Amino acid sequence: MHMIWSAIGSEGRSRFSMAERLRSSIEPAAAAFAGIMVAVTALPVLMSQPNETSVAGAGGVGSVPAPMTSETLLAGYGGVTHTHASDVRFTKPGITDLTAHGVEWIGRPFKSPIYYGLRAMHWPATGRLGGMLDFTHAKAISVREQAVRFTGTRNGKPADGTVTNDATFRHLEFSHGHNMLTLNGLLSLGNLTPALRPYVGGGFGVSLPHTEVQFRDEAKRTYEYQITGPVGQVLAGIEIRLPRVSIIAEYKLSLAPYWVPLSARDGSKGNAFIDYWAQISSWLRGEAPENGNLRTNLVTHHAIVGIGYRIEAAAPSVADR
Repeated sequence: MHMIWSAIGSEGRSRFSMAERLRSSIEPAAAAFAGIMVAVTALPVLMSQPNETSVAGAGGVGSVPAPMTSETLLAGYGGVTHTHASDVRFTKPGITDLTAHGVEWIGRPFKSPIYYGLRAMHWPATGRLGGMLDFTHAKAISVREQAVRFTGTRNGKPADGTVTNDATFRHLEFSHGHNMLTLNGLLSLGNLTPALRPYVGGGFGVSLPHTEVQFRDEAKRTYEYQITGPVGQVLAGIEIRLPRVSIIAEYKLSLAPYWVPLSARDGSKGNAFIDYWAQISSWLRGEAPENGNLRTNLVTHHAIVGIGYRIEAAAPSVADR
C-alpha cells in the first residue's frame, strides 16, 4: 500500500487544464449550432406550413382550420459533454472508507464508442405539453495524470496522501458509458416561425453505466453494465422543421448520483441484459459486493445536435365524432 501512495514521485505528469478541456468540448458544439442557425435563416419562407385549408361548404367555398395533428419525432443525436470534477468515495464496511477528492472527468465524445443518443418526442394534437423518452450514451473517464488527494482508510490502514490516478488505479471510468434513460415532460414555447419551435423540458430516469474500476493492487476488476441509481435532467432546445424531418439543437444538464457495487465481476463483455440480471440476482440473494461500493455525483453538461423523422396523426374532426 505504501508503494501506491508514494508512486507519484518527482516525475508526476502534468495535470490537464480544466479550462482547456471545457473549451475544447464547447467550441465544436458552438460552431455546429451556429452553422445550423445560419443555414436555416431562409427556412421560414421556404418551409412555411399552413394551418388552414380550403374546403367546400354548403354555402360555397370557404377557408376553415385544418384538423390539428399529433406527432411523434423519432430522432438520433450526437454532441459533446463536460462533466464536473467530483469526490469519489470507496466503502467496504469495517475495512475501507476512502475518498478521492475532486476527481476530474473527460468525455472523449468523438472517440469510439462515440457520444450518441436516441429519443422519441411526442406532441399531442392540442396544448403545448409533450413527452419524451430519451436514452443518452456519454462517457466519464478519470484523468490519469491528475494528482488526487486521498483521505481515509483502505484495507484497514490509513491511506492519506496525494498520488496520481494512474499510480492508484488500473481503471476508473464509465467509458461504455455514462448511460442514462429518462422519461421527460416537454413544454413548447410556441412557433417563432412555422419552421422554428423552441421547447424546454425535464425528467427523471435511471443510470445504466458500464463500470470499469480496479485498484492497482486488486486481482479482480469490476467490468460490467450496472444499474447505479436515479438520474435527472433539464433541457432547452429548438426544433427546425423541414418537410417530414426535423433537426434539433439542444443543451441539457444531467445529475446522476452513482451508487456503484464493486462486484469484481468481469461481466458479459457486451450483453447489458445479462449483466443487469447478474446484479439483480445478487441483490435478491442479499450478497455484498466483493470489493465494496463506490459513490459519486456526476454533473454533466451536454450540447447536442440531431435529426429525426416526424410521424403525424390527424386528430378526429368534429364531423367524425
